[in-house]
Amino acid sequence: MERRLDLAAACAFVVAAVFSSAWMPGQFTSEGLDRLHGFVSRLAARDQEWSVLFRFCDTVAGLTCLAGVALVVRVREEWQGWLAMALFGLCTAVGGLFPLDCAGCGGALSFAHQAHVAAGVAATAAVLVAMVLLSARWRSPLAWLVTAATYAATMATLVADAVGRYAGLAQRLQVTLIAIWLLYLATRLLVEATPALESGPFHVVSEGAGRPVLLSSGPAGAWFHWDAVAETLRHGHRVIRFDRPGLGLSPAVTTPPTLYGEAARLAALVPGSERATVVARSVAAWHAEAFARLHPLRVARLVLIDPACGAGPGTAWAAGLRRWAPALGATWGAAAVARALGPLAHRLRTGMVDPHGVYRTGRVAAAAVGEWLARGEMAADLEEVRREHPFPAVPVTVISTGGAGECRARLAADLGARLVGVADEGERRAAVVEACQEPRVPGLPDVTGVTERDGGDRM
Repeated sequence: MERRLDLAAACAFVVAAVFSSAWMPGQFTSEGLDRLHGFVSRLAARDQEWSVLFRFCDTVAGLTCLAGVALVVRVREEWQGWLAMALFGLCTAVGGLFPLDCAGCGGALSFAHQAHVAAGVAATAAVLVAMVLLSARWRSPLAWLVTAATYAATMATLVADAVGRYAGLAQRLQVTLIAIWLLYLATRLLVEATPALESGPFHVVSEGAGRPVLLSSGPAGAWFHWDAVAETLRHGHRVIRFDRPGLGLSPAVTTPPTLYGEAARLAALVPGSERATVVARSVAAWHAEAFARLHPLRVARLVLIDPACGAGPGTAWAAGLRRWAPALGATWGAAAVARALGPLAHRLRTGMVDPHGVYRTGRVAAAAVGEWLARGEMAADLEEVRREHPFPAVPVTVISTGGAGECRARLAADLGARLVGVADEGERRAAVVEACQEPRVPGLPDVTGVTERDGGDRM
């Protein structure tokens, strides 16, 4: 998938180079413009016949350059250079949206005219900075050659403009070299090896001693969401928290999540041949139920918090998309979106800060999307597991926030579970601790009172 992203990014840079070079044939469509002394931006001035076409080309060039940067696989040491390339694309697109008033205007100028001039200066500065930063990082003689030639052409343009002669000729050389730089970026993406996804062991936190308790987070959850529960349970239990692939501090994997894979992960986390209490929230309750049915000798009890209802997206289209999630999570585009929106989305959803900064990474955002896309297939697999594997005779507690709901009440009845209604996060935490410690005879369903208020969503 990473190589396909490289191909897509390379195509975007090629398109940007082609559209940014529209002035080459276009300069022969406007006989009134001076090709030796006039800048190519005058082709897009409002009083020119083909103004709309050249403005469109500039806008497309800028947007495709932005798309190319977004699809490049992230390398931590290169972020300044690619940020400058993104700024170049943005300023180029802005320049296309705000044209010059006329090809040879003087006197008072409109905001659009001034914006075009400012965007052009910023775009040129940004691409020159990007060239230096990326060339220094890559240590490529060809990159340095294009960079040096572009700087020389830029200096020649400034001097020629100050003198008043041959500024158009010098600028044409400058923008040609910038187009060559875009083509060089495309070629490098196709030739150089793609950085591999970060690898390493999954993040697991084990605290305390005694009977094992596995804490499995809901969608996009991390180990630290269980801090308050773990603090209480670790006195008398061995509390095991973990991050699924791509979430929290666990590295991403190239394979999409599956119900059978998550059930096997829970089984692998149970120490030795012991039986574990599994506390699982939302869609992780599906993993826990599958674990209990597939590995009945490894489970002591289940505590299901707000178990997910509904199958999620259809399996037909989601199966194809979720294969791209890990690769897309490693791109600069995913990193930019996660850095801008991740902490805010996490705070709105949980009411908590992100003390470890995990929600600022594209890896976590992509893993969350991948898990959501896998829900349809997981739901289908869970139905198959239910048909083929009976539920073991272990105690089950279903904790529902804000009301039981038909789905959770039905699940509790099917599993012979005790259904507990809670109003807020504090009650939910207390119910979890009680359910992990309270002995109960399995197979005897029990329902406690359910309150009306909706609570927090941290676990």
